[in-house]
Order: sequence, then C-alpha cells, then structure tokens
Amino acid sequence: MPYRLLADLLVLLHAAFAVFTVIGGLLAFRWPRVILLHLPAALWGAWIELSGGICPLTPLENRLREAAGGRGYSGDFIEHYLLPALYPDRLTRNIQFLLAGLVIVMNLVVYSALWRRHRRATIRGGEARRGA
Repeated sequence: MPYRLLADLLVLLHAAFAVFTVIGGLLAFRWPRVILLHLPAALWGAWIELSGGICPLTPLENRLREAAGGRGYSGDFIEHYLLPALYPDRLTRNIQFLLAGLVIVMNLVVYSALWRRHRRATIRGGEARRGA
C-alpha cells in the first residue's frame, strides 16, 4: 500500500480517535461496555493536551508522508488539522488547556449522567426484588 494512502488513512483514524475521545462516552448510553474503551481514550486525550505532548500517531504520519516523497509538518495533529479551521492563531498552551478542559468537562457530564442512570436502575431493580 502506498505510503501516502497509509498516511491519509492514519489521519482518518486519528480524527476518529479525537472525536471518540470527546464525545465517545455518549455511546455508553446505548452500549455500556464502550466505557472500557472510551475512558482510557478520554484520559489519554486529556493527558496529551495537559502535558503538552504529541500523540505518537503524529510522528508516524509525518514519517509516512516523508516516505511517500512529501513533507511532514511541525506541531501536533490538532494544531495542523483542527485548529486552522477553528482558530486563526497557532496552538498555544492556553488552547491546549481549553481543549483538555473540554474533554474533561464533556466526559464528566456524560459519565455522571450514566452513573445516575445506573443508580436509578439499580434502585428500581432492588425494589422489584423486594416486591415493592
């Protein structure tokens, strides 16, 4: 498979992972076991932003692009692909903190709703067993 195609597929995978990181917890309302995949993804996404690190997929994409005869890019995935569409300035630490906060707050809201839902179901199940 050509390196450019692999790099493009990796961008799609990376974008899907980024979306899953932010809103994937919503899938747990339908499929509760998705929590086992989503919680580590959300923690990773928040950690990468808070630490100022670069996801390992970004250097891999750059290597694939260079192997295809193209050039890589500096910065990270969010800075290269997402921020130009959302923000006119380059990625700053404040924006990274904002993105990490978005991941954390969104997932706290989702997981607290899931917890309340589970708790109500558990209470109703206990009442049904007692004959209430």
